[in-house]
Amino acid sequence: MRKRNLSVASFIPTVWSARLLKHLENTHVYDALFDRQPSNDVAEYGEKVKINGLNPVTITDYTKNGALPEPEQLTTEAQTLTIDQSKSFNFYVDDVDAAQARSEMMDAAMRSAAYGLADAEDKYLASVLSGAEGVITENLGSDSAPLSIDSGSAYDLLVEMKVALDQANVPTEGRCVIVPPRFAGCMLKDSRFAAAYGMQAQTALENGRVGCAAGFEIRVSNNVPNTAGQKYKVMAGYGGTAALAEQIVKTEAYRPENRFADAVKGLHVYGAAVTRPGTLAVATVNFAAKE
Repeated sequence: MRKRNLSVASFIPTVWSARLLKHLENTHVYDALFDRQPSNDVAEYGEKVKINGLNPVTITDYTKNGALPEPEQLTTEAQTLTIDQSKSFNFYVDDVDAAQARSEMMDAAMRSAAYGLADAEDKYLASVLSGAEGVITENLGSDSAPLSIDSGSAYDLLVEMKVALDQANVPTEGRCVIVPPRFAGCMLKDSRFAAAYGMQAQTALENGRVGCAAGFEIRVSNNVPNTAGQKYKVMAGYGGTAALAEQIVKTEAYRPENRFADAVKGLHVYGAAVTRPGTLAVATVNFAAKE
């Protein structure tokens, strides 16, 4: 059966946009700490998305046969998320290339574009988290006094971050910590963790997921914020710590005016904000000399 080629005539933007978003979702790491907002209404850069949060319900004592207090009115606390990030791609495949090669090149290029867009967004999400005010940092190091991490202290730090989140009443479901590769390497050398971690590492889990410890799903990323290889910001939270809205707003196939070629261009817009800073623990770490 002859393989169908991608061309301007056969191009279906909604299908390719959905495929691009799927690739984006498969290559995110920091999105584990973000609550994805409905994105159907995100149409362009500069738009604002309103996020409503329900205020806590008051709990009162009850006496048998007693009257309940008057019901309280449920209220919401609205926050605004601005779509202030926009990234694009634009590439072509020359008609001189063989028909089969053109189709394969287009598929590969779309995957490459998705990875590039996701990597750029992941760095942005990391910066949003690391720059938030009101996060938990007590006993977790600072820029002026970063914690020194080695094989004997990496796991202990995760326990400290777990305790910090427990004390802040952060939900245990969906907790995640994102660490740089060197941190994961230190944990592999810890006998308390190496057996379980090593077994999971062999399965080559996707999205930087490499195992679980201290109640966290552990993800490894080269996008962990740092200063020239020092003062890494190891962050732990849960899926409701921040909010993210994104959309592939345009994906278009066209014929470049001065070329015999098929081309594709696309536009990805997004915005994010830390909505519950008190649920994010941020540790500032350096690494001891290699053991």
